[in-house]
Amino acid sequence: MKHRSLGRTGLYVSELCLGTMTFGGQGAWWKNVGQVDQSNANALVERALAAGVNFIDTADVYSEGLSEKILGQALRDLKVPRESVIIATKVRGRTAPGPNTVGLSRNHIMNSVEASLKRLNLDYIDLYQVHGSDLVTPIEETMRALDNLVSRGVIRYIGASNMSAWQIMKALGISRQHNYARFETVQSYYTIAGRDLEREIIPMLTDQQLGLMVWSPLAGGLLSGKFARQAATPNDARRTVLDFPPVDREHAFDIVDAIKPIAEAHRVSVARIALAWLLHQKAVMSVIIGAKSITQLDDNLAATNIELSAEELAALDKASTLRREYPQWMLDRQHGDRVPTTLR
Repeated sequence: MKHRSLGRTGLYVSELCLGTMTFGGQGAWWKNVGQVDQSNANALVERALAAGVNFIDTADVYSEGLSEKILGQALRDLKVPRESVIIATKVRGRTAPGPNTVGLSRNHIMNSVEASLKRLNLDYIDLYQVHGSDLVTPIEETMRALDNLVSRGVIRYIGASNMSAWQIMKALGISRQHNYARFETVQSYYTIAGRDLEREIIPMLTDQQLGLMVWSPLAGGLLSGKFARQAATPNDARRTVLDFPPVDREHAFDIVDAIKPIAEAHRVSVARIALAWLLHQKAVMSVIIGAKSITQLDDNLAATNIELSAEELAALDKASTLRREYPQWMLDRQHGDRVPTTLR
């Protein structure tokens, strides 16, 4: 297991991050994601830590807070030394009825961080991420509240998730202007079946030295190996009851067709090659893997052992590459004779 710097900080996190969205299953929406109970969660956390994972991600809205509780209990049950694990959680989603229990206001952030600390049974959170933008609250209010928490030592670092490039840049500008703590990471949807992130966000985070955390690397299970173009939908797959995130299925199946011979050559699963492709992308800091079973977790963990050749990467890139949109095709045209290929 390799470890990579958390953005431009001196903190190192494992290249695979254990996602806990499958823990709990409390609530109508979340029961479709996963219903891992405490005993099985303990086993998953133990196996991940044994494999070298030191990075675990959750959120206050996962299973209506139950995911954080289960993770906190797992760390206690396994007697995990606090300094040996990096815990990330998030704030923004609705946590209760009413107008002030959602968003990124100072009020909601302050209430939410205390609730997360209590559920996790921790004194501090290593990485506190905003779980999306809030078009009502001024970003200045959000960044100042987060900076206050960093100054208090309640959280160590802050990150962004599910935000557009311009929103992240605006937040970074405010942090620079006021000498606030700044976002060090971006958690976004990225997969070989959905490379939209490469248009604006990856160039931005590369320029600003932000670490990229990838969620849903298997496109909501579509790249798990259970799905095929002509096959019936498997009954035990999450996408059978929860078709999320949105994916162009025909394009995804074209990519699966390109992955299969590579997977066969390596004698591994389609999922393992899809994860390995992400680990070969320079912008990626850590890939979040969620699992319902030890077997699934072990297969995902083994992706770190796969070295894809230049020819294999080229074949996967050809099958999955984005259609060039404006202004990218114009930038390519204008800089073709100015910027060396190695710098692009």
